[in-house]
Amino acid sequence: MNIIPGFFLGLFLIPLFLKIANLFGFFAVVRECEAQVFTLFGKVVGTLQEPGLHIPMLKFGPKALLFPFFGKNYKVDTALRQHYLRRLMVNSEEGTPMGVGIWYEKQVIDPVAYLFTNSNPEASLDANVTSATISVLSNLEMEKMLEDRHSLSRTVRETVSPLSEKWGYRLGSVYIRKVAFTDELMVENITEKVVKRLVQVTSAMKQDGENRVGLIRSETAKKVSTKMAEAAAARPRIVGETLNDIAAEDPEILESVMDIMETEQLLASKAPVEIIPSEGANVLIQLGSDTSNTAQRTALVSEPPPVPS
Repeated sequence: MNIIPGFFLGLFLIPLFLKIANLFGFFAVVRECEAQVFTLFGKVVGTLQEPGLHIPMLKFGPKALLFPFFGKNYKVDTALRQHYLRRLMVNSEEGTPMGVGIWYEKQVIDPVAYLFTNSNPEASLDANVTSATISVLSNLEMEKMLEDRHSLSRTVRETVSPLSEKWGYRLGSVYIRKVAFTDELMVENITEKVVKRLVQVTSAMKQDGENRVGLIRSETAKKVSTKMAEAAAARPRIVGETLNDIAAEDPEILESVMDIMETEQLLASKAPVEIIPSEGANVLIQLGSDTSNTAQRTALVSEPPPVPS
């Protein structure tokens, strides 16, 4: 029965004891990404940066017992933080107003310098980054300002880092994320010019493609016509050589071939043919036949009567 009252009494006394011990500085708890700076009579005694439970008396000696009465414990956040400055106004070399956005990382590496070197180090760092960005980007060519943001970002970081370290800050990555026009009318004019230029480029590319296609077609047609002309010129030569060979071997065959060729040409021309029989000749002329070959008509042309003297 005595255990239950002792348990509840412990629940009440243990937190009270820890609170009193912490109040009198018997121990200190340092969290992740945190540093604690101890001062005594206005002077910095030491710093605790390792996360965990610490006993200041073991680190700073008996004078640590005076911290709660004549000193102060400052807690500083040492986590890596990011900040973004928007719409910093700069002018290009052409006099064009431009809006610049810059992103950078910052981290406290020296808590003592952060607390006592500058009364407002965060605002001072922002102002320093702003002034460095404006000084680096002002009066630059617009093309360089838009394309060389990586090298310009490194220049800004190199400019700001020495002074930020004096204030206890370490400047991390710096990047110029945005360079934009601030005049809406200028944006509309530039957009219109870009659209027109794109149309011109597209038309030029299309015309160039058509010219290339036409050139390829003309070259192909030239080659084809050349080959056809060569083939047409070779045919009479081959036929002539063949006929010469036939004439050398057998002239009668050549004469028959020529008659056949002449007959083929005559039939292909579809010219009317008139047959005049010679004296004493009988010619059987087939006048025509139907598709069933059931009837035929012939005519016998006899010797013509003598012509009177």
